[in-house]
Amino acid sequence: MSSPIKVVVTGAAGQISYSLLALIAKGDVFGNRPVDLVMLDLGFAEEAMKGVCMELQDCAFPSLNSVKATCDQTEAFTDIDVAVLVGAFPRRPGMERKDMLAKNCEIFRDQGKLIDTVSKKTVKVLVVGNPANTNALIAMSCAPSIPRSSFAALTRLDQNRATGQIAAKAGVAADKVKNVCIWGNHSATQYPDAWNGQIEKDGKVISAVAGVDNDEWLKTEFIETVQKRGAAVLAARKNSSAMSAAKAIGDHLRDWVCGSSGRWVSMAVCSDGNKYNIPEGLIYSFPCTTENGTWSIVEGVKISDFSRAKLEATAAELQEESAFAKDFLKL
Repeated sequence: MSSPIKVVVTGAAGQISYSLLALIAKGDVFGNRPVDLVMLDLGFAEEAMKGVCMELQDCAFPSLNSVKATCDQTEAFTDIDVAVLVGAFPRRPGMERKDMLAKNCEIFRDQGKLIDTVSKKTVKVLVVGNPANTNALIAMSCAPSIPRSSFAALTRLDQNRATGQIAAKAGVAADKVKNVCIWGNHSATQYPDAWNGQIEKDGKVISAVAGVDNDEWLKTEFIETVQKRGAAVLAARKNSSAMSAAKAIGDHLRDWVCGSSGRWVSMAVCSDGNKYNIPEGLIYSFPCTTENGTWSIVEGVKISDFSRAKLEATAAELQEESAFAKDFLKL
């Protein structure tokens, strides 16, 4: 049996983590590799975490080697292999976006510094808490001894949403759709791109554009639906996306660690060295492939003038967020 993989999940008493922890413990994320699971949350959630620990033990998952709940960040981040940073300061009624950014600057600065100090140098860090891209950038900037390629923000949820929309429109199952991808920020400026996607239908592989056969829908309703899906879920269930977010986190981590077998997977990663004229030094979502625990940005993706404008708009938003964060933290 391989050695256990040590995984910390922050915001562990929250809704997303409640779904995610079971996926990890069950073996859906890291396969049959045993898992040492560390749950981290604030003091007010200590009792709730104890209850989740009981449930995880009661599930008797064969892959769960150990589970620990703590409110001590140093303890939580020590010697970890994977950090899933779900916890973040939410935007509250009457709060300006810059105020939310300021709160999260402090949180992810401190977590980045801890990761730099006490985590394994091979750690993989996935940021989920919003604004995810900029929070990942802050953590990365504050952990100079960890490779920049070890930090990512979650846009797999957006890819899964886009894939679901294309599948429904084309009348196929979601697993028949591939290479639909997300560019840019996990925000309302993100660009869901189906123009390079493919669909398997009636035994043939065709372009997603041909499968949908509605360019106007692809350029308008499709994009808007994916961009605003989180808000739509919140309005409908009076709570934010949890089940779908947990599934997307599991998808992202599984592909990052185990490989995507040539499939395109959307990952918000450091833009250094990209071939798409995106400013360097951002955490920006690209179509990637993964192998042997590393990711590579897919090269040669066709970018139309329509797509180029979308890529630049979301990059501009990320540059603005990055400038605010670096000025606030004096980076």
